[in-house]
Amino acid sequence: MSLLSVHNLSIAFSTNDGVVNAVNGISLSLNKGEALGIVGESGSGKSQLVLGIMGLLAQNGKTFGSVKFHDKELIGLKQNELNKIRGDKISMIFQDPMTSLNPYLRISKQMTEVLMLHKNLSYADAKKESINMLDMVRIPEAKNRIDMYPHEFSGGMRQRVMIAMSLLCKPDLLIADEPTTALDVTVQAQIVNLLQDLKKDLDTAIILITHDLGVVAGICNNVMVMYAGRTMEYGSVDNIFYNPQHPYTQGLLRSIPRLTDETYTDLPTIPGNPPSLLNLPQGCPFQERCEFAIEKCSIKPPPLVTLSHDRKKACYRENVL
Repeated sequence: MSLLSVHNLSIAFSTNDGVVNAVNGISLSLNKGEALGIVGESGSGKSQLVLGIMGLLAQNGKTFGSVKFHDKELIGLKQNELNKIRGDKISMIFQDPMTSLNPYLRISKQMTEVLMLHKNLSYADAKKESINMLDMVRIPEAKNRIDMYPHEFSGGMRQRVMIAMSLLCKPDLLIADEPTTALDVTVQAQIVNLLQDLKKDLDTAIILITHDLGVVAGICNNVMVMYAGRTMEYGSVDNIFYNPQHPYTQGLLRSIPRLTDETYTDLPTIPGNPPSLLNLPQGCPFQERCEFAIEKCSIKPPPLVTLSHDRKKACYRENVL
């Protein structure tokens, strides 16, 4: 039995301009201690996917399909039942730690209330556990810093505080949405190492959303490539990086700068723009940008087919395994 099982999940938003189909038929599974990287351009539906899993969509959002956590269905679950799971068994690190942390409350207040709510600890015990967790994520002099306000921490330290808060209840699943965005490369490397250690030491399952394929390579076991709310390709890190099958995955990998490559002067890019989620094309959403598109691509979206064990692709192009 998988820790997390998502089946045919779709998410739509009702707007004044029409229905925005942000996520379209996504399925995935995750076991304890595994890390799944979800990559794709901005607007591909990565963040909305995990917000749908967490039950944190905006009021105009609607979810279809199934999300099972420990074999318990989360879609349609009452808020008071969801609240017992969120922050306890499932935690999330949001993109911007400065806006995620309350600037008016000391770090100690924000951390201890998590343990007091979910674990019924006293304030003294909750503060002691919070200091231990700040030590675990390598906050220097955590005992002296825990009573500081968020603005007194650097960006990298605030991100570590967010990670510590998300791990206070030792969740089975940690969702990290762009955890290294806006951090310099040195701090990024430290956060990657920290997540690696947490996966190893606590056996925590991780869903990592990022634009940075290098971060995915450093943490994840498997990768899901999303485009226009759909899964384009799914496979192990080695398969995706060394033998990508989908033209979109190949385009993403080509667009990564390589300091050792002197064969080009201009950085390769994927031509064109993603389609509007208000008016998705009838066929494959990537067809207008794909150099291998054929007539069939404009008629019907290609199904996500299994190429080999845990290797999937949604493309009519002949396999190049």
